Amino acid sequence: MPYYYGVRSSIIKMENLRDNILDKHERLAPDSKFKFSCHKGIDCFGKCCGDVNIFLTPYDVLRMKRALNLPSEEFLEKYTLPLILQDQHLPVSLLKMGDDENRKCPFVTPDGCMIYEDRPWACRMYPLGMASSKTETGGEEFCFIADTIALCNGFKEDREWTVEEWLKDQNVAIYNKKSEAYMQLTLHKCFQDGKGIGPSKVKMFYEACYNLDKLREHISNSNFLNLFDIEDDIIKNIRTDDEGLLDFAIKWLRFALFGENTLKVKNEVWEKKKSELGLKI
Repeated sequence: MPYYYGVRSSIIKMENLRDNILDKHERLAPDSKFKFSCHKGIDCFGKCCGDVNIFLTPYDVLRMKRALNLPSEEFLEKYTLPLILQDQHLPVSLLKMGDDENRKCPFVTPDGCMIYEDRPWACRMYPLGMASSKTETGGEEFCFIADTIALCNGFKEDREWTVEEWLKDQNVAIYNKKSEAYMQLTLHKCFQDGKGIGPSKVKMFYEACYNLDKLREHISNSNFLNLFDIEDDIIKNIRTDDEGLLDFAIKWLRFALFGENTLKVKNEVWEKKKSELGLKI
């Protein structure tokens, strides 16, 4: 079974990783305890925020671009790198590190993270990692302590947490909730089997998930809304609310990429299309 691995990254697929994780790390329960604290008084403060791969979820990008008051396209161009996970043919967004010797995160300052309240899921999780074997039909996931324990003096602090307390303190739950539909989409059999969706659909997937401003512009300036039966409150969210637009984007991708019944074509549109194709069903 393929496993996913996340430490300072989103949960990404890595084959045959389960046994390695279980061999090297203790599987943590919600009430498992660990000691950790990060603050300016530690001599390694901020040093861990560099030369790391942080894969961003669409909700991460939404929060970060909003915190910086930047349009989606400008944020993506300035702060991210688009890439495709080769084993899944899945388009993702990677946080772009600096060009300095330490490849420091662009948001790190001497006083800490400049977008701390809107930092990505991966940063909130640290020093915990997460492994998951979830698929569309089930699976499991668990936390463990990150490999950086030998390099991070935060583990020498006396502040004790349970896993449950840490996740609550870091407000991880809202990120999990807002990213659930996206994560389920990435678990589609098409990606898990490594078949991919083709170059044109890869671009569609990436832009719909990450470039919300461009998606909103396309929906608003095209015949899109005339094709589907969409409730008025959802249309309002599409036009005014980024989170509502992201929810809709995932439904549209399931419809457009996999033909799933997540959107309903208007009857008159369907009848016209049948007539054009000479169908009598």
